[in-house]
Amino acid sequence: MRTLFKRAIVGLTLALALVAAQSPAVAAEKKSFRIAWSIYAGWMPWGYASDSGIMKKWADKYGISVEIVQINDYVESINQYTAGAFDGCVMTNMDALTIPAAGGVDSTALISGDYSDGNDGVVLKGGKSLKDIKGQNVNLVELSVSHYLLARALDTVGMSERDVRVVNTADADIVSAFVSPDVTATVTWNPQLSEVRKAEGAAMVFDSSKVPGEIIDLMVVNTDTLKQNPNLGKALVGAWYETLALMKDGGPKGTEALTAMATASGTDLEGYKSQLATTKMFYTPAEAVAFATSPELVKGMDLVRTFSFDHGLLGEGARTVDAVGIAFPGGTVLGDAGNVKLRFDAETMKMAAEGKL
Repeated sequence: MRTLFKRAIVGLTLALALVAAQSPAVAAEKKSFRIAWSIYAGWMPWGYASDSGIMKKWADKYGISVEIVQINDYVESINQYTAGAFDGCVMTNMDALTIPAAGGVDSTALISGDYSDGNDGVVLKGGKSLKDIKGQNVNLVELSVSHYLLARALDTVGMSERDVRVVNTADADIVSAFVSPDVTATVTWNPQLSEVRKAEGAAMVFDSSKVPGEIIDLMVVNTDTLKQNPNLGKALVGAWYETLALMKDGGPKGTEALTAMATASGTDLEGYKSQLATTKMFYTPAEAVAFATSPELVKGMDLVRTFSFDHGLLGEGARTVDAVGIAFPGGTVLGDAGNVKLRFDAETMKMAAEGKL
């Protein structure tokens, strides 16, 4: 989950896919839409919304059909979205910037669902503080949000990536790698994080709760498709908040929904609740609107885009950190206002908050 490597979509196939996906004439005729999602605590509501019929109910309300498709490979889901195979996809803010947006696909963060509030962490074996990481090899998924978290962590103690050696490790191999005697430091996310913390001598010395609002989980939709088909946005937002309301229901319906999400994510109810405890979910649209319109979002995205540029993730042609424009509610733009490719939207969530969907 939440892994970032290179933008792997190139050549004529992508060009043709993008023309088809972004053509207003084609978009205006659409009645059927496909949304990709992958397993992660904050995205499990999408699977439940599909399985329970909540998504269909909201799609029917607006005279459209919305297929919610689970993709086991997170990066592949974003690549397919970027190529036009899906109209929307769940992804982190950093991945939204560095894959579709940097690849030229104008994308809108329709729903700000949550941010990591301890779901990502730096773990040392035999160390007691973050400063003990100096000089060590650090196993993580290179160029992912784990890499970003490491950079932010090091900065808090006056260090940089020059003080460690990053060892690229697949997310599926993180747990097995950490239990080997040669690996002494790692950065990862849940559920792997909870497993590596069980290793003998393991101590979590930094986590994402110390950089709140910087690792954000989003529902991203193709901007042109959304403009030509605003009912898609309304149906997605409506289904999302109905599902989240169930999650907060203390009765049997809420327990049923959470249990289903837990099972689908490969854990039990208590295990899923523990993951939610380190996920700052915006359970109401009003909470999400407040976050999406806050100065903190702009500050966080400025940090993310700087890291992305410094690591060559804004594309080969990006000569400055301003190469890709990022637009926020209220008119603020980071970067090139003439090349805005990532947009944070609050209007549809605001409609939900006001009961206007």
